[in-house]
Amino acid sequence: MLDGFKKFIMRGNVIDLAVGVIIGAAFKPIIDALTDKILLRLISAIFGKPSFNEVGTFHIGTTPIEPGFLITAVVNFLIVAAALYFCIVMPMNRLAERRKSGQADPEEAPSDEVLLLTEIRDALTNDGQGRLRQ
Repeated sequence: MLDGFKKFIMRGNVIDLAVGVIIGAAFKPIIDALTDKILLRLISAIFGKPSFNEVGTFHIGTTPIEPGFLITAVVNFLIVAAALYFCIVMPMNRLAERRKSGQADPEEAPSDEVLLLTEIRDALTNDGQGRLRQ
């Protein structure tokens, strides 16, 4: 029973998921600071309000309909998505491309210096007749 659990936990996907969750949790304060302390304050300076929560509010009867909360949530989501993309996804993609291109390249041809040194070595080793010098 414990062997099966150990195999499940040690699978790559579970470990990757755990690392992703931990990184996401650690990244949250950064995004919160960016959103709350910088971007929403810029919105407040431009529009006079710290969020879009009150934008477009109307009433049906006595019930308020507040689409501004949706706008605020969408803006926050786009900020988080952009930050994750530019800080994590894009660098990881670049790293993967570098690794992939490094593995896919065939062995480079030796430089002229290496070829010349190889010829000199061969000339010193062989006497020109295919026999090794003694």
